[in-house]
Amino acid sequence: TILIRHHRVNCRGSSSDQVGSSTSASVQMTESELPDTDYVENEEEDYYMDDDDDDCDDDNGDDSEYEFDEADFNQQLADKFDDLDLPPGVEATVPWLQKLAANDEQDGASDELVEDEITRKYKAFQQFYTVQNFSDHHYANKSVGKTSREWAKRIQHDWKLLEKDLPASIFVRVAEDRMDLLRAAIIGPKGTPYHDGLFFFDAHFTSNYPSEPPLVYYHSGGLRLNPNLYNCGKVCLSLLGTWSGSGCEKWNSAHSTMLQVLVSIQALILNEKPYFNEPGYAGSANTATGQQHSVEYNKNTFLHSCRTMLYSLRRPPEHFGDLVAGHFRERGRTILAACKHYLEGNMVGSEVPEEEEVEYDGTGASSSSSSSSVPKKQEVMRVDPLGRRTMFIDNLKTLFEDLLMEFNVKGADTRKFLEDKVKKNLPAA
Repeated sequence: TILIRHHRVNCRGSSSDQVGSSTSASVQMTESELPDTDYVENEEEDYYMDDDDDDCDDDNGDDSEYEFDEADFNQQLADKFDDLDLPPGVEATVPWLQKLAANDEQDGASDELVEDEITRKYKAFQQFYTVQNFSDHHYANKSVGKTSREWAKRIQHDWKLLEKDLPASIFVRVAEDRMDLLRAAIIGPKGTPYHDGLFFFDAHFTSNYPSEPPLVYYHSGGLRLNPNLYNCGKVCLSLLGTWSGSGCEKWNSAHSTMLQVLVSIQALILNEKPYFNEPGYAGSANTATGQQHSVEYNKNTFLHSCRTMLYSLRRPPEHFGDLVAGHFRERGRTILAACKHYLEGNMVGSEVPEEEEVEYDGTGASSSSSSSSVPKKQEVMRVDPLGRRTMFIDNLKTLFEDLLMEFNVKGADTRKFLEDKVKKNLPAA
């Protein structure tokens, strides 16, 4: 049984350590001096690289010779028939319409194959697996030095624990050629501003392991979405020796494990109210002012979580591309529904009411799978009590559009949201 307790004190570091000093400075701020968390800098980086398109030069050569192009001719004829309602069965006798229909069917089949491939790889993605090596690992260039046989046996013991006891929401890859390296993906827990997100961590076992804890780096993408997770990648946790603690909170070479580290990150850091992880703020947890600041912090945190989703989709860490694509294909609809829920004024992290299942027929019409005479169960919503929402809404609307595009590419069920966009853009009757 793993005993995990949280002791909120300053992140350790010397006066020359920027990370440690920045945290110490934040402790001395009074709640009245707390920065306006409603302001969110647009830190998102566009990871799409636009290729320069060469301008098409007009052919000014000799046009005296003309060669008949059947494909172009058929396309022109088909264009003329676009607005006509042909009698049933006529399309089957018109060759150019037959070819266009066949092309559409091929495109549709190709999309289905891509989606099926994503699903197949996602379902086959194991929670624990040994890869050959990492090329993009944060500690790839850090030499482990001379190691002992006991060191290797202890790491293999950690591997066995991870393979056997990993929670369903944590995925791990270790390297055969570099036993000192490990990479983990943690899914954000429900009921928190991190819900449905994917958060990646790189670990390095030094030659002194397990006498000293592993080094752990967080793939932040330059975003600070938790008091314990710095934008420089530092992870503050007593178990890692980067956060003061006592007793079982500290690393114990005989009993502490990598599994305990990962579970602690998920349970203690990615929690419901991360604002109170900040040293000095825990005392305001039962005050109205503290709760208001916590609500604002959660808004900013969810925005950063959405940006982290985009970052991972566009640049997935090595060996986790199939997990990223499949996870967001499966959870895309839920994430978009949560964005809509928060845009309506509900608190970040509050439960999103379940939608009725909708069945579509071949004509595009939809019908509810449940009887209209049975009222849908309404969940109790915790409505955001604050009025300072403009900046949050503007940022979330932009992120919603970006996520909608990315999830749609991955084959997520975005039909409802795309239909809403079409309806919104239709001219008034």
